[in-house]
Amino acid sequence: MSVLIAIPARYASSRYPGKPLVPLTGANGTSMTLIERSWRAAISASGVDRVVVATDDDRIREAAEGFGAEVVMTSDTCRNGTERCAETHAVLGGGYEIVVNLQGDAPLTPHWFVEDLISGLRAAPEAGVATPVLRCDGDALNGLLNDRKHGRVGGTTAVFGNDHSALYFSKEVIPFTSEIYASTDPTPVFHHVGVYAYRPDALAAYPSWPSGPLESLEGLEQLRFMENGRKVLCVEVEAKGRQFWELNNPQDVAKIEEMMAEMGLE
Repeated sequence: MSVLIAIPARYASSRYPGKPLVPLTGANGTSMTLIERSWRAAISASGVDRVVVATDDDRIREAAEGFGAEVVMTSDTCRNGTERCAETHAVLGGGYEIVVNLQGDAPLTPHWFVEDLISGLRAAPEAGVATPVLRCDGDALNGLLNDRKHGRVGGTTAVFGNDHSALYFSKEVIPFTSEIYASTDPTPVFHHVGVYAYRPDALAAYPSWPSGPLESLEGLEQLRFMENGRKVLCVEVEAKGRQFWELNNPQDVAKIEEMMAEMGLE
């Protein structure tokens, strides 16, 4: 099955304008922009036929072409990354059997997250969309709770049923637990990893639906699928010793750089 990875990137982020061009310094002192690190994460995945950066901003286009990425220019009317991926697939003439949305704020995404996601969607023909979830350890859960305590929107959490169909996604920490967990203890909370794999029919339908109340309240694009009766498959992935965090706020830069240093990522 042919696979396209699109990396949607926009300059005018409400929470962090210019975020794709923010530099991140790795363990060896090498500085690369967020969009380049996200692109490098995408091209490291096996079984992928094409990787493109999808943007509406010439500054991002110039930066991406400068490090060798293929760029697809999209309209500035795309309301989120899924709509940008749908437009990208259409601009490229369609034909891909799976389209992966690796959002441009996830530079720590390891290649096996993407590979396992693609395998999970292939194995579930009833699902039009799949997305990875990572079980939080105590440290990760405390990081999420600390962000909320200080009024920051950090990671997204997911809850799902026995068949791994998503029940809900939230920027709050769900499900509630009153337990105290040691740093490496497994917890019942799953961190949603900001990557999606779509079948073309589900992706093409998405922009025609209006934003529903849950998507609007949470600011989470995947909820539009659920509000329109489409199954979203949660694919559990393993950290394998890797730390994972997305760049949502300026404060996350130092956190991600610290993680890269600890893991020895250049």
